[in-house]
Amino acid sequence: MVVKIGGSIISPLRNSVDSVYEALARGESSLRTRKLWNLEEPFVGSMMNWEEEGPDDCLTRFESLSLRSARAALQEAGIDGKRGDVAFVFSTTKGNIEQLAHRFDTTRTQVRHKFERRLNLGEGARRVVRELGNGNDPVVVSNACTSGLCAQIVAQRMLEQKICRYAVVVGCDVLTEFIVSGFQSFKALSPEGCRPFDAERKGLNLGEAAAAMVLTLSDEASGRWVLERGAIRNDANHISGPSRTGEGSYRALRTVLASVGMEELAFVNAHGTATMYNDEMESIALERAGITDVPVNSLKGYLGHTMGAAGVLECLVSMKAVEEGVVLATRGFGKKGVSGNIKINGELTTTDRPSFVKMLSGFGGCNAVMLYRKGGGV
Repeated sequence: MVVKIGGSIISPLRNSVDSVYEALARGESSLRTRKLWNLEEPFVGSMMNWEEEGPDDCLTRFESLSLRSARAALQEAGIDGKRGDVAFVFSTTKGNIEQLAHRFDTTRTQVRHKFERRLNLGEGARRVVRELGNGNDPVVVSNACTSGLCAQIVAQRMLEQKICRYAVVVGCDVLTEFIVSGFQSFKALSPEGCRPFDAERKGLNLGEAAAAMVLTLSDEASGRWVLERGAIRNDANHISGPSRTGEGSYRALRTVLASVGMEELAFVNAHGTATMYNDEMESIALERAGITDVPVNSLKGYLGHTMGAAGVLECLVSMKAVEEGVVLATRGFGKKGVSGNIKINGELTTTDRPSFVKMLSGFGGCNAVMLYRKGGGV
């Protein structure tokens, strides 16, 4: 079985799994109103303090955050990243997209040529791996907002096929004018803190972060988190709109839930972006899958939608919550505003169950679901 042996989070709120969990349990959020770049409208987002956290001269912001997170996860796992049997799988939606600006900088030719090639997602990931002293080529998974779970599923398969002994999954994205303006053009951003599944929700908030987990094969699951089963399903509904029947998400849930009883699930950590259509779609998919009495929560109200980092970061926080016997609240939720018969967790509650399900959905109709189980119980 594939088990987690290390994990890390670098975020605007805190810089470790334990401290991020503790902040969320207290209801803290790093979402703030920002007026940046040349954007006409302000936006609410969660952003690093780059004056304190800024990268060095050789690394971009994306590369710097990814590197710090990977190093921390490897240190916790006690694994040397230089080992030849360590593989790296990156999850990102945009990588070094901020380097796009250098293409139009005609006054700094040397800088433009230095960073322009970093737009390639593989090049940015390769820089991080080389900084760690690893000679293997990294795998990059970029499948919209499902990337974090898709990357874990890829790593799981690599381990099961004995391609590597250890797999480090690194999820990271940073906010740029390109990304924020894109979501603004969709009219998808909320002018206030997001409210997942709430009747008054107005859209999503964006965030930047990095998170990493170290995985390996093991016959011993006692006290460890097991990646029990994952599924990726694409219903190809629309370039940006989710299926009205939740078809792809439902099919992924059905596949994953075949190996677990509802009485074992502490909660479902939904994608929960707080957009009108995503939350509605997820509620329908969950009801179709028979998840009507299991608590459902979303973590977007604390750190925003961290894109490529979301699937890794939110899984690590959810693991910690189960270990502490807690179901985290859905920050911003007050009154149910979706049609599906589901149980939204609006306040922090307790649990003694050993498993949880993580859901993600993204542009193009992509959907991913993973079931996690704590070996030996909570």
